[in-house]
Amino acid sequence: MITIRRAAERGHFDHGWLNTYHTFSFADYHDPAHMGFRDLRVINEDRVIGGQGFGTHGHRDMEILSYVLEGRLAHRDSLGNGGEITPGEIQRMSAGTGVRHSEFNGSNDEPLHFLQIWILPERPGLAPGYEQKSFSIKERTGKLCLLASGDARQQSVKINQDVDVFTSIIASGQSLRHEFRAGRNGWLQVARGHALIGDEELMAGDGVAITDEPVIDIQGEGEILLFDLN
Repeated sequence: MITIRRAAERGHFDHGWLNTYHTFSFADYHDPAHMGFRDLRVINEDRVIGGQGFGTHGHRDMEILSYVLEGRLAHRDSLGNGGEITPGEIQRMSAGTGVRHSEFNGSNDEPLHFLQIWILPERPGLAPGYEQKSFSIKERTGKLCLLASGDARQQSVKINQDVDVFTSIIASGQSLRHEFRAGRNGWLQVARGHALIGDEELMAGDGVAITDEPVIDIQGEGEILLFDLN
């Protein structure tokens, strides 16, 4: 079954420095019908103006992924990590027993556009951790590139949950296929451009819950993220 969550249906707040869309309930946006999907708890699409960002704050017991679409994301945390995340890189921060961090636009002039993703961990009380990896345009184009997984295979970052997170840049005329193992589910998020699943046309910001579908075929022209979950 394919269930579409249209971009325009998401929670939306424009704070001036931050223009944000929430696929699932988050902060001041609460919708009992959209509290997450399986272990996927948050997909926020954030646009941050130059020189602004999220000041130091804390998290616990959450696997937090950041995927930059445009610009530079400057990161600092209480574990001693710091640096910038640029397009094609994935940042994984396991909050575990507690971590404090800040995320800012790394430029004073250029916009920052990124996806913030939260996944529930396999259990509470894990040790906090951090990881950052880069994937080339070639690795991400015309195929499903594994960004994050529970076993860190294919050079992906390791998350503390049985979830595979893929990305792909799809060119016109290309087609992707993903097979789900028995009992698995999927969530597809269109980050940029458009995609097609069956007869369903999806635009940037649209999400799709995928249940009881052994195989999906994806076409279109743009950039997508695909989550394979229990």
